[in-house]
Amino acid sequence: MPSITTTYLGIPLSSPLVVAASSLSNLTDTIAQAEEAGAGALVIRSLFEEQMELDSERMDRDLAVGSESFPEALDYFPSIDFGDASEHLMWVEKSRERVEMPLIASLNARSKGSWVHYANLLEQTGVDGLELNVYAVEADAGRSAADVEEELYDLVHAVCDRVSIPVSVKLSPFYTSLAQVTANLERTGIKGLVLFNRFLQPDIDVDSETLLSEIRPSTPAELALPLRWIGLLYGRQQLDLALSTGAHSGEDAAKAILAGASVVQIATALLRNGVPYLSLMLRQLENWMEEHGHGSLEDFRGKLSLQHVADPSALERAHYVNLLSKRGRKLN
Repeated sequence: MPSITTTYLGIPLSSPLVVAASSLSNLTDTIAQAEEAGAGALVIRSLFEEQMELDSERMDRDLAVGSESFPEALDYFPSIDFGDASEHLMWVEKSRERVEMPLIASLNARSKGSWVHYANLLEQTGVDGLELNVYAVEADAGRSAADVEEELYDLVHAVCDRVSIPVSVKLSPFYTSLAQVTANLERTGIKGLVLFNRFLQPDIDVDSETLLSEIRPSTPAELALPLRWIGLLYGRQQLDLALSTGAHSGEDAAKAILAGASVVQIATALLRNGVPYLSLMLRQLENWMEEHGHGSLEDFRGKLSLQHVADPSALERAHYVNLLSKRGRKLN
């Protein structure tokens, strides 16, 4: 049986399949089930600063209700569901107590001070690593690309400077020069990159003339973009690369590792098929490795990355031109 052990962010993992940040971490029983199915690690659902602010404002409003109406109101305390940072931190601690596999916290904040503050709190829960979920839609025409990127480097450096656990950054693909952004991020002290973040893409209901907001499950078709960029970036920096989005089978995991991924994050495949499906994905990966004579993941990691592939144009623009030319000749 081939070895599927690996390391990610300097953390030893029993397998390269990592459960991505999602509702799968809402129950400790599910987290334990993922460990039993063979997950190498799990990323706990994100702590969002906006959600905490919303909950705090809601509590303030509820506490103000009837506070000056009559004397008995001084003893009044509303029945509310308060979900501030302490609730999330307590949940992370419970998850840490339940399983032995590595756990990675996920954070999305706004100001640099908030990123650092919550990163410190999450580190204290005993997690093994921290994933900075950089989710922002830059719609301000007054902010240049350089401004956006410098702010990113500044906040990531501030977090890395204040925590001792390894840090990764989950990026979107929407940067003018993604290769330069990743090179600059390495200088901040991060240990890994997660490619890519999936943005909420609103739709429009033409009957009601309203916006529809929903998170659509990923599909295998979405694998191509992170696969390409992992192949382009592998070996350029000393960063671990995690493929996120589009991996739905063990063969997909093999593709990611061939491109250069250290781990493969999965969520939709487990939400759709159940957490035990993870063990099937691992068997598919192991079977593929046996068929191709690979005794370990290192035997083929990055084999089809830019620095090793026989035809580099397959990962670059030149191959696009070649494909168009071939298609044109067939049509003629």
